[in-house]
Amino acid sequence: MTHDRTSSLLARAQAHSLEYLRQLADRDVDARASRDQLVSALQVPLTAAGEDDAAVIDLLAAQAGQGTVASGSPRYFGFVVGGTYPVALAADWLVSTWDQNAGINVLSPLVSVAEEVAGDWLLDLFDLPRESEVGFATGCQMANFTCLAAARHGVLRRVGWNVEADGLYDAPRINIVSSAESHITIDVALRYLGFGTRIQKRVESDAQGRMRADKLREMMATLEGPTIICAQAGNVNTGAFDPLREIGEIAQAHGAWLHVDGAFGLWARTSAAHRALADGMELADSWATDAHKWLNTPYDCGVAIVRHAQDHHDAMTSSAAYLIQTQGPERDAVDWVPEFSRRARGIPVYATLRTLGRDGVSALVDNCCARARQMGELLGRIDGVRVLNDVVLNQVLVRFGDDDETTRAVITGVQKDGTCWLGGTVWHGMAAMRVSVSNWQTSELDVERSAEAIARVFAGLRQR
Repeated sequence: MTHDRTSSLLARAQAHSLEYLRQLADRDVDARASRDQLVSALQVPLTAAGEDDAAVIDLLAAQAGQGTVASGSPRYFGFVVGGTYPVALAADWLVSTWDQNAGINVLSPLVSVAEEVAGDWLLDLFDLPRESEVGFATGCQMANFTCLAAARHGVLRRVGWNVEADGLYDAPRINIVSSAESHITIDVALRYLGFGTRIQKRVESDAQGRMRADKLREMMATLEGPTIICAQAGNVNTGAFDPLREIGEIAQAHGAWLHVDGAFGLWARTSAAHRALADGMELADSWATDAHKWLNTPYDCGVAIVRHAQDHHDAMTSSAAYLIQTQGPERDAVDWVPEFSRRARGIPVYATLRTLGRDGVSALVDNCCARARQMGELLGRIDGVRVLNDVVLNQVLVRFGDDDETTRAVITGVQKDGTCWLGGTVWHGMAAMRVSVSNWQTSELDVERSAEAIARVFAGLRQR
């Protein structure tokens, strides 16, 4: 393929991309094409000779308006999915162009250094122990896995067991303590690590989904041997934070490893207005979060942070005779995350942090939280609507007509309406609408439009 042909294709893709972004703020948020329509457009016999490359790009772009969910829309409130900050998108285009395998330094010194710097910036922003190591994983699922692998290594090392060499068979039993409200990614990480999910000792939570420190203290008094405690910063339904300082002090008193799942809540540490929610976070041994949530970088970009560098390294590293791995200050990413071949996902983090600076990151978080409060206030004024949570961060839980059927009908109706998109959940046995505000673009007007659409759907149901 000639350089001119490459230039033409990239220009074509850029034009389609810019048009997609131009329409994003005003289009229906939900996908409008059915599976049958997409299959009809995309499913053809694979030819022997191939097809025109420009035609293939045009075909894919033509389906995007109807076949994608506008998760980058300022009125997308589902699943704590952030938008993409412009410089993050531009940097990600560079990442695809460079096509670097970021596994080891010798494959890409630029990526190695940029990710090292971005990791240091994150430790500074979060005000976490500066001796910690940072790895860029696919998302918070693998960030939790990475941190808990380091925890498994660390607590067993302390009692003289090398889990990487000898496995879990005949190993000292580890106590895994977690909240009754812990996120499913903790369960999945425990499965991946060979613990299973039934091993968890669940600590009672309060009405907002926070682990009860008094119940944790009682439980810890009954346990002996290696222990890992999993706490949460930002409940996926309410946004509530476990009492991290109390939990951290309990963990230290018992010599337990404390891991914090902070998929989006860890970013509260960057905001003067919300930092108190995460007080005591620094007492933990490991932390997991997502840059593709509140830093608004493109998918995939999870962040695993471990205070104990040697435990982190020993749990993750791999080597082979044919590899050229560092012996000096250079950094090999394979020492800190599960993957070897991996995308240079730290580059958009570097670009976004350098562009926004401390104040910009704080403003991004603060705006989302303000818009969540606005949504809660607007919906709470509607007769027959109840906001179930204290809106302390970016999550709003809402119930309609005080019954499950009506609430689920409103959620479905809003999704079909297209003004905004949000999902449902079950909270303490009740169906609820779950609103997550995570996009840097979301404005007061976006929230007003969305709240009006929700009210309109609810009013229509009540008139039937």
